[in-house]
Amino acid sequence: MATLAPTREVDRDLPRRAEQSPLAISIDRRVRLFNRICIGVLIAFALLWLVPLAWALDTALKPNAETTRTTWAIDNPTLESFRTLLAQGDILNWYAASFITSALAAVFTVLTASLAGFALSRLRFRFRQAFFWFILIGIMIPNQVLVVPQFREFGSVNLLNTYWAVILPQIPTAIAVFIFKQFFDALPRDLDEAARIDGAGFFRTYRQIVMPLARPVVSAVAIFSFVWTWNNLLWPLLVLTNPKLMTIPVGLATVQGTYGIRYADTMASALLGAIPLVFVFLLFQRRIVEGVAGTGLKG
Repeated sequence: MATLAPTREVDRDLPRRAEQSPLAISIDRRVRLFNRICIGVLIAFALLWLVPLAWALDTALKPNAETTRTTWAIDNPTLESFRTLLAQGDILNWYAASFITSALAAVFTVLTASLAGFALSRLRFRFRQAFFWFILIGIMIPNQVLVVPQFREFGSVNLLNTYWAVILPQIPTAIAVFIFKQFFDALPRDLDEAARIDGAGFFRTYRQIVMPLARPVVSAVAIFSFVWTWNNLLWPLLVLTNPKLMTIPVGLATVQGTYGIRYADTMASALLGAIPLVFVFLLFQRRIVEGVAGTGLKG
């Protein structure tokens, strides 16, 4: 019996060795090589984003007199740039204004884009495709082209220097309509038919059936809309003159302008403006990935 045990072990290993054919070994090597290439690309892109961020932090911790030297070394680290921005500006009001305008813009963008996407996906009416392509044309129009007409429009209705002047132009987003339509097209129409049999109308189907399934896409569109509105500088700079209503990019830009070119203050203001967005991405990164993956976009 003692001599049979090794034979059984060898017999159990024979199928495993037989499965490892030359083709399987070749495929395994290609998979490992592909994984290593992907890891290398990810590391390269991570460094591409992290190195400028580290340089901004390094510059912000230097005195302004030392920022002209292109070196990572900090001889006299200081927080003077952050103290200057916090002392000279009304940064808490700027944060509040940015949060209010960005949150409302995100809510209204999701509402209008989802309704438009659902209508284009489910309703059948004349020139439906023409309307869809007309909306997509908005992706090709730069926002800077619309600055003067929008400024005259909001001035004529006395909305300049208000939050609504910042919020309303951010709501119509063609790419958001496209994303919602692509997601709704991927949903089975049997859900709509079952809801219609139960007596549900258009808005009830939209509210109770479709939108609960679209939570990942809603999260992604809301977060991206929030970030776009938060980072917007040109339009709020034109329509807001009251320091109490300024958003964080506009407020920090005005503080920088009073001191001229001071690189430490500039980098400190960039970091202060980006900190909330970093926390937003860290808290909702899973939602962002799920939303982008669930849009139904195909290459």
